[in-house]
Amino acid sequence: MREFEFNLSMEELEKRTNKDYLMTKKMLKCDAPEYLSLQEGDKEALKHLVKAAYILEKINMQIDCHHNLEFKAFLESEVEKGNKQAELTKILFDAQKGMNAIDTMSNKINLAKGIKEFPGKGVYPEDLSKEEFHSILTKMINEGKIEEVKKILTQRSVVERNSDELIGIDYIDKFKEDFSKMADEIDKAAGTSTNADFTEYLKLQSKALRKADPMLDAYADKKWATLQDTPLEFTITRENYEDEMTGTIVENKELSELLEKHEIKPIPKDFLGGRVGIVNKKGTEALMAIKKYLPILAKNMPYADEYEQNIQPADVGTSPALQAPSPQGEGQPKLKQTMVDVDLVAVTGDVGAYRGGITLAENLPNDDKLSLSIGGGRRNVYHRQIRFISDMKKLQERLDAILDKDQHQFYLDEADHWFTIGHENAHSLGPKKACETLGKYRNIIEENKADMGSLAFVDLLTELGMYTEEQRKQIIVTTITDNFLKSKPTLSQAHRVRTVMQNKYFAERGAYDIIDGKIHVNIDKVVPIAKEMLAEIVRIQIEGNFDKAEKYVLDNFVWTDNMELIAQKLQKINKTLNGRTEAELAEKLLKE
Repeated sequence: MREFEFNLSMEELEKRTNKDYLMTKKMLKCDAPEYLSLQEGDKEALKHLVKAAYILEKINMQIDCHHNLEFKAFLESEVEKGNKQAELTKILFDAQKGMNAIDTMSNKINLAKGIKEFPGKGVYPEDLSKEEFHSILTKMINEGKIEEVKKILTQRSVVERNSDELIGIDYIDKFKEDFSKMADEIDKAAGTSTNADFTEYLKLQSKALRKADPMLDAYADKKWATLQDTPLEFTITRENYEDEMTGTIVENKELSELLEKHEIKPIPKDFLGGRVGIVNKKGTEALMAIKKYLPILAKNMPYADEYEQNIQPADVGTSPALQAPSPQGEGQPKLKQTMVDVDLVAVTGDVGAYRGGITLAENLPNDDKLSLSIGGGRRNVYHRQIRFISDMKKLQERLDAILDKDQHQFYLDEADHWFTIGHENAHSLGPKKACETLGKYRNIIEENKADMGSLAFVDLLTELGMYTEEQRKQIIVTTITDNFLKSKPTLSQAHRVRTVMQNKYFAERGAYDIIDGKIHVNIDKVVPIAKEMLAEIVRIQIEGNFDKAEKYVLDNFVWTDNMELIAQKLQKINKTLNGRTEAELAEKLLKE
């Protein structure tokens, strides 16, 4: 077994694993009424789905870092020997699902000395530089090895050296044994599931794990995106925020032109997560209220006549706010968009990794996925246990420190959930193309679009009756307040970079002021300014120009004195550096 040297001292480990510095999000417990009320067949299915999700976590650890599994084995061995440093290190390893991560202060966390994080994570060779990567691809294309290059640049391959060239191996082939074990568990779940639609999806998903065929994934994704009234939730999440290597290709003009000539799209690699849960019917009903408005929102997106989008615009006049829509039915566009609120049993792999934060909700499949090209839709899944606030006293301390007291009445933690609903739905609005030409700025631009899409339509949805005037103010004030961070993020943190960009943009246009060290939101200015930013972002996506995207991000990604002022206050109140999930029910089911 390989020996590793711990990178964090005992003092640092004791601090980071202390409850004041380590946030815990608790998944469903064994006695949760949501679990106890399931039919026996679904309880049995849930057990197998949990097991499948944890097998997927093992796979994702390998594509996250070449050394994760051997470091995990080393930690477990040392813990058995009574090594306290290993015990505390393992708490962080389990929390961030790997050796390398980032904390809530945007500091890089490396748990072992000498093992740093590379732009290509575990999906590219560790010793492969950006320059060599580009050079090898250029040489292979010039030698006519087009199909080989396509396999290297697909989102579903691990790239390895092959003499002086590279080779792309499909995930399913690379991790065949573990994917086969996953498929076995999913088949067992399909055998006891009580819901026909869910069972059909599980069977399709199992097939997709047994054979390296992207179309099988597409069929499974297409079915998954239709699921609405099912008791259980099971998702294999595939998102590409972690791959910082593939996106560098657009910076090489010669290589980019060669790829375009041969119709090869350099799509960043997917990282894999597992989500297992129980659909909360009451929460889901509340989510569905916005669905009937989506075609009108699509109609009102900037430059809507210049691109295709996932949601088909409503055939209404220029003043849709005056025409409240009827529920979907005759005369209404058919929406390929489902949404569910889920009580979580387990989040594993990429979706469960607590790295600076953890996912509140997801809108999948992403635009680069094949299922959307064969008529598939998208599905929003919201994470109840992640969004719950456990310490209302701390929340009040935060408001007292940073928000104008007269505006406390408009801050509501539930309004953050309403904003998130708008954010996830906005991912389905705007240009449908995946915008790979924006390179490393692609995800920042897309996340910014989703935020601005959520804010830009608050007034329209209020006019349509979705929100009351009070709720409108709550969404606006809560969103602006929550946009302030504890520290300046790194450019690799797409979800956080966009909030800094918005803060600067809003400040310069008067959406808020800092008065006596506290935020005062100029409520009526926020939505018009959000519309401006949304239009600028969509224009960048339409044009797909890397240089323009880079300039836009760098011009707005500026950490101002006022941001630092609020950050210092937030740091005094919230000492959290790391976070983790606790899954009591899942751990019990794993042992059965």
